[in-house]
Amino acid sequence: MEKGLDSSQSKLSGPNPSVLGVCDSNTKMEMSGEKQESSSVEEGRKGRMTLTLALVTLISAFGSSFQYGYNVSVINSPAPYMQDFYNQTYINRHGVPMDVSFQTLLWSLTVSMYPLGGFFGSLMVGPLVNNCGRKGTLLINNLFSIVAAVLMGTSEIAKTFEVIIVSRVIMGIYAGLASNVVPMFLGEMSPRNLRGAIGVVPQLFITLGILIAQILGLTMILGNPEGWPLLLGLTGIPSAFQLLTLPFFPESPRYLLIQKGNEDQARQALQRLRGWDDVDDEIEEMRQEDKSEKEEGQLSVLTLCTFRGLRWQLISIIVMMMGQQLSGVNGVFYYADRIFLSAGVEANSAQYVTVSIGAINVLMTFLAVFIVESLGRRLLLLAGFGLCCGSCAVLTLALNLQNTVSWMSYLSIVCVIVYIIGHAIGASPIPFVMITEMFLQSSRSAAFMVGGSVHWLCNFTVGLVFLYMEAGLGAYCFLIFCAICLATMIYIFFIVPETKNKTFMEINRIMAKRNKVEIHTESEQMMDLQTVPGMKADKPEVLGSEL
Repeated sequence: MEKGLDSSQSKLSGPNPSVLGVCDSNTKMEMSGEKQESSSVEEGRKGRMTLTLALVTLISAFGSSFQYGYNVSVINSPAPYMQDFYNQTYINRHGVPMDVSFQTLLWSLTVSMYPLGGFFGSLMVGPLVNNCGRKGTLLINNLFSIVAAVLMGTSEIAKTFEVIIVSRVIMGIYAGLASNVVPMFLGEMSPRNLRGAIGVVPQLFITLGILIAQILGLTMILGNPEGWPLLLGLTGIPSAFQLLTLPFFPESPRYLLIQKGNEDQARQALQRLRGWDDVDDEIEEMRQEDKSEKEEGQLSVLTLCTFRGLRWQLISIIVMMMGQQLSGVNGVFYYADRIFLSAGVEANSAQYVTVSIGAINVLMTFLAVFIVESLGRRLLLLAGFGLCCGSCAVLTLALNLQNTVSWMSYLSIVCVIVYIIGHAIGASPIPFVMITEMFLQSSRSAAFMVGGSVHWLCNFTVGLVFLYMEAGLGAYCFLIFCAICLATMIYIFFIVPETKNKTFMEINRIMAKRNKVEIHTESEQMMDLQTVPGMKADKPEVLGSEL
């Protein structure tokens, strides 16, 4: 086009160059306008939330993530009645009441087997998602939930408390898989400018599951001697719903193209998810990712832990996952009832206070869905851990002074609410989003195995040691949580990059600079092969060669 204009200008240069300049300028403006309009339309299409994408997001989150949250808190309200059932079953078998220490041990196992099962479930993520696919793993995982729900729901009729403990392990395995596979599945299907918002949806449904379990666990509903078996058994309903509906939706396009090598199926899946036929740009992006990782294959956890090219990504997810669970969220929820009682809330109303805290958690996570794409991941992480850090520090002061200063009990309530807001907008939802974004296809499943294992082990550890910390340190235990939040925030500030609206390859190049490795583009790799045949593997600083 420019050559044509130059030719015309040489022919008309004498008589009226100003006219030509105007024409040339107008032509360029029109072309620029058309290009901008085209680009604007294309950008709008890229960010489109289609019905298929919305439905698969909701079905995946409701059928899996909801279960995780539901089973976190489902045994809190009916705990006294379940312990009575344990004791009565023991009396029927042996004719004498259960020893108090033995009953405490059994209940501790009932509570702690859930996060321990989550750890085992996290270890299963890699083999399952690589062999059965993301969608296939979610469908298989539903069987764990349905079996556990049937066992827990019929435990009272069967007069056995052992199956409840076993079922908690099974539900933990289910939750360990769900908490890792759902963010991976949705992150790989989402357009990049909606990836953060869709990535927060699983955490929204986790908080929603906690809230629904708290509401159904009210004494007037199912949190009573007759209703607790049904309360435990209801957990199978979302799984059955997902098992019936998810097969009608596409598998992850990235899995289909990069790991299965089926471009036709990947293209069809993308077309359904995006709502239009032209998906060449995303297919090409996947091809580039595939070519850059051809030599690596699927990275194992051991290889990931020793691979220089992913060193800082791995350290980052470990730090964020540890910060998420060791930041004191379980301690704050444990102290919440006591804090509200000290502020004058009646003991009979304590369960409603717990529900109100759960509602705040849901609302703030819902807010995070809408602000994560505008404010970015990094800012929400910093703000979230910062609020948690500040509230833990002030809460320590308020709890120690509430017996001498009357209004300190109300300050404690404010600290609890601020802490929940901070955790809901940053510390809880964003780390799982970051695992999806900071790793490419070959290492993503191993990264989720590491991140999920750290998540559940820290969860289990806090549940195991917090009561001892509280007994030994009292309110000062929150200073430990304050220090952990501060350390996590400092690390994020200096190390973790912003990943908003970037492709997986762009994020990988950003982290490659920090890892001091070099990523060759496809053209550079072709030049290397042409000029120095067979020597590519000898370059130690090229990402993909150091395995």
